[in-house]
Amino acid sequence: MRKLILVKYAPEIFLKGLNRGKFEKKLKDNIKNVLTDIEYEFVEDSGRWFICSQHMEKIIEKVKNVFGIMEICIVTEIEATLEEIQKQALIELEEDPAKTFKVQTNRANKGFSMNSLEVSRKVGAYILQNNEGVSVDVHNPKCTINVEIRNKAYIYAKRIKAVGGLPYGMNGSTMLMLSGGIDSPVAGYMMARRGVELHAVYYHSHPYTSERAKDKVKQLTDILKEYTGKLTLYVVPFTEIQMQIIEKCREDELTIIMRRFMMRLACALAEKYGINSVTTGESIGQVASQTMEGLVVSDDVSDRPVFRPLVAMDKIDIMDVSRKIATYETSILPYEDCCTIFVPKHPKTKPRLIEIIKSESVLDIDGLVEKAICEMEIYK
Repeated sequence: MRKLILVKYAPEIFLKGLNRGKFEKKLKDNIKNVLTDIEYEFVEDSGRWFICSQHMEKIIEKVKNVFGIMEICIVTEIEATLEEIQKQALIELEEDPAKTFKVQTNRANKGFSMNSLEVSRKVGAYILQNNEGVSVDVHNPKCTINVEIRNKAYIYAKRIKAVGGLPYGMNGSTMLMLSGGIDSPVAGYMMARRGVELHAVYYHSHPYTSERAKDKVKQLTDILKEYTGKLTLYVVPFTEIQMQIIEKCREDELTIIMRRFMMRLACALAEKYGINSVTTGESIGQVASQTMEGLVVSDDVSDRPVFRPLVAMDKIDIMDVSRKIATYETSILPYEDCCTIFVPKHPKTKPRLIEIIKSESVLDIDGLVEKAICEMEIYK
């Protein structure tokens, strides 16, 4: 008998057909990557993954944030006999103060003498005979005793919800336009949860934005790194671009022309480092530049797919996710980024592409983009 951690991956991975093995290998590698500093043994039994270690709490804290893991369960491994299963199921229930229970059996070992329903009935009857204070409730039990019969038997009641999603790194890559606000870290998290490898670009307008604003973005990157394992941050100087726009373009078009430069820079970096797409934290209608017309004009300069995972989300919903992933408290620190300075009094909300192209034609677009990338800082 020993305690193990059962790692259940997302059901979506089961549906990958011939590619399932690739997803499983990537997920297993990602688990191993977060456990490099902990002693453990990886155990497999008839398609189930278990981790054996004396550092269970540390492992649970790390593995529950690995994308692709749906649930973690603390199980007791025993010999696959009805007698042992009954005894351990009773112990599991006695460790829980619940007054109602049900038994749920998964018999993967078809050589076992009883089917799943028969095992559940036998185990439930044994519990009732040996614990007078409980009753069965198959519809809404306070405690579910899970029995898995494979080469060994595994009994558990405690389940810990994990992040779910798909294995990180299985679905290409994206350049996240990361500001110091609430939205963009959430957008990055949501893309990473779908298996997309993250890289991040931050536009820094020194001296109008302080070093504390840059440090804030580094902190957000560190938080996201807890989910991705690694993340490169590109800090691009943006002051000269903004000054040129202010000096030579119409005030009401400042924001949308600035967004077009940001998109150009993100795409240029993506091209330089072989990154497939760009991701932003924009939500439709949230601010003046995020109207449908504004997004169309902004996307006009992109040479690759632009993803907006928050596009249909309300601000309250976005804030809820940011609290869940622990970026909220950092995001609300009062250090301005380049998007919140030099805001025009009356920004154009329905820009026309032909007019914006004409307005920005007075700028040395290629030269400004090239210079900003040459002067950027890179943080691994």
